[in-house]
Amino acid sequence: MKIRLETLTQGDFENLYAFEVKNRAYFEKTVPSRGDDYYELPNFIRKNDMLLEEQAQQQSYFYLIKNELEEIIGRINVIDIDKDQRLGHIGYRVGKEYTGKGVAHTALQLVLDLMRQQGMLIIEAQTTTNNIASQKVLEKNGFKPLDRSGESFEMNGQNLTFTYYRWINS
Repeated sequence: MKIRLETLTQGDFENLYAFEVKNRAYFEKTVPSRGDDYYELPNFIRKNDMLLEEQAQQQSYFYLIKNELEEIIGRINVIDIDKDQRLGHIGYRVGKEYTGKGVAHTALQLVLDLMRQQGMLIIEAQTTTNNIASQKVLEKNGFKPLDRSGESFEMNGQNLTFTYYRWINS
């Protein structure tokens, strides 16, 4: 499947909202919920406007993963950028019907290439211990596991922790 990344804009909010609502239950199986208020359209728009402000200030980069039909099939973000250390934190999600097709792997490769061009040296990530698919995507893209969080939390009846990863630009 051919994919491409597009920088998030206000013009994407309606389709992004539909994508998030459609995939909410799927996402919440492996990542903590964003809360009910996130799925109320006025709040969704307000929160994404705030993301665009962060992006304008180059504190974060927000990308949509689109297929050849221009459909949003995922998103991938680099946030909490520390320009002095040339460090950022990555997060991504792919819609349920597009998992297992290499979308996350390819999108992560594309973002890492963009971050190299931006002069980023270190990208960090975290995933829940039960999200084996995400762990594989990170490791296939050169991320190395660092540690697990010492604190656990309950999600969907499971006791979980976070596993932390780091990628170093070589």
